[in-house]
Amino acid sequence: MKLRSQELRKIAPELDPLRLGTGWKLEDLSKPQIMIESTFGDSHPGSGHLLELVEEARKGVAQAGGHGARYFTTDICDGEAQGHDGINYSLASRDMIANMIEIHANATPFDGGVFIASCDKGMPAHLMGVGRVNIPSIIVTGGVMDAGPDLLTLEQIGKYSAMCERGEITEEQLTYYKHNACPSCGACSFMGTASTMQIMAEALGLMLPGSALMPATSPDLREAARKAGEQAVWLALHDLTPDKIVTMESFENAIMVHAAISGSTNSLLHLPAIAHEFGIEIDGDTFDRLHRGAHYLLNIRPAGEWPAQYFYYAGGVPTIMEEIKDMLHLDVMTVTGKTLGENLEDLKKNGFYDKCDSYLAKVGLKREDVIRPFDKPFGTDGSIAILYGNLCPEGAVVKHTVVPKEMFEATLKARPFDCEEDAIHAVLTHEIQPGDAVIIRYEGPKGSGMPEMFYTTEAIASDEELGASIALLTDGRFSGASKGPAIGHISPEAAQGGPIALVEEGDLIEVNIPKRILRIVGIAGEKKSPEEIDEILKERKSRWTPKPAKYQKGVLKIFSERAVSPMKGGYME
Repeated sequence: MKLRSQELRKIAPELDPLRLGTGWKLEDLSKPQIMIESTFGDSHPGSGHLLELVEEARKGVAQAGGHGARYFTTDICDGEAQGHDGINYSLASRDMIANMIEIHANATPFDGGVFIASCDKGMPAHLMGVGRVNIPSIIVTGGVMDAGPDLLTLEQIGKYSAMCERGEITEEQLTYYKHNACPSCGACSFMGTASTMQIMAEALGLMLPGSALMPATSPDLREAARKAGEQAVWLALHDLTPDKIVTMESFENAIMVHAAISGSTNSLLHLPAIAHEFGIEIDGDTFDRLHRGAHYLLNIRPAGEWPAQYFYYAGGVPTIMEEIKDMLHLDVMTVTGKTLGENLEDLKKNGFYDKCDSYLAKVGLKREDVIRPFDKPFGTDGSIAILYGNLCPEGAVVKHTVVPKEMFEATLKARPFDCEEDAIHAVLTHEIQPGDAVIIRYEGPKGSGMPEMFYTTEAIASDEELGASIALLTDGRFSGASKGPAIGHISPEAAQGGPIALVEEGDLIEVNIPKRILRIVGIAGEKKSPEEIDEILKERKSRWTPKPAKYQKGVLKIFSERAVSPMKGGYME
């Protein structure tokens, strides 16, 4: 086959001298040229170690007869951005990284690519970029950090911080937890957005089988990066592009895996955005349809017992897929050049599960302690539900596996706030009482960039009384670590004049997760008919005026103007 890089050399005489000036050797010029894109940088633990994986991938490319060129699109850390307006940049950063990947890949065409990332926005951004540029590509993920003492993990810090503020633990205890929650590089060690999206990359068929969510400190991860480099050359020589791998059936497989692991609600932003880049449209209803009746099997935090590194010890994505095999499309193509079904059979033969079992034995566990068998699930209705009603005509998202059963059906009194800061203050000062619905609005993509409501969810979930008696409703989103009675992505958002903007103090809000309902059912504490509610909302809408745009310049101005609904993926049109 003709390599793109060699065709370009014929028409761009400056290319050879420029690459020789970069340090390429003469013989490198005629080799398959592989870009190695990563989010490496000293920005946070999820990306701080990725240069090691870049170099391993480079070795693999060279061993396979290619030449690797390094490109970087450093990402930000949602954890470091919490508690201030920095979190508003988080979702926008996903689209900007995808844009840079497009620029890197297309400004100087390469024959293939290795794409390396770990975290919440870097990982989906790379998947979006792969779909957009459509050169032969393989994903490598940076794995997860080790757990701290007593299996301490980062998602517990929000709970401990709220407990400290309420005087339930000392400042010294909180400091100890903060100093020991992140003992190594890697993504946060729980089934948050970073871990979920690493798993989604493998479930889509774009990673080497069994390589998602390895411990960042493991030699296995470095070996996987090297092998990915080798495979990138093979993909380039066989012109196996992502569009020949990723199909609607691939996304359905990924969503079934998502249900089995109780994955982050942020996947409902990222998977539709990734699908859009592949020319495939999925939405909240796709998730709801596939999650209904799906078996939830994973005993990993925040919904389960163990840190995320134990997922790999239990056999990772392949073990999950074996358990839900009857629900998967086994004939989809993958980056190995084989089908998913063929990959699963190969893993049984090459000792993968034996190696994983040896890791589990070292921590005194069995596979079923971490990933339950299909016929012994934690739940049988997936983990995500899409709610509709007059409060969210376009939909809303709830992760029902972390919602107290008491809040599956409830009628609550509205307590609306126009920003998270006011809401969390009300929670921590006990202004919020059992039976309230805390509403945080103007936090959608067009309102403020769609930040996470992490601290508010943690404050509620860590309060035993409130966690089982109130709900948090927002047009913003949640951390993948969030738990408790939280419903997000309410659409249309407040900034667009959605019904959430029209809610007033004392309105009655019905939440019914089994029936997939979220609606206003009363005014000033008094129940009203649906027709009466419609008329009142029409009258309120006639008096409503949009808030001035929060951002008048820069990235967030561009993002807020061009972002689509959260239920479509929140990407920029």
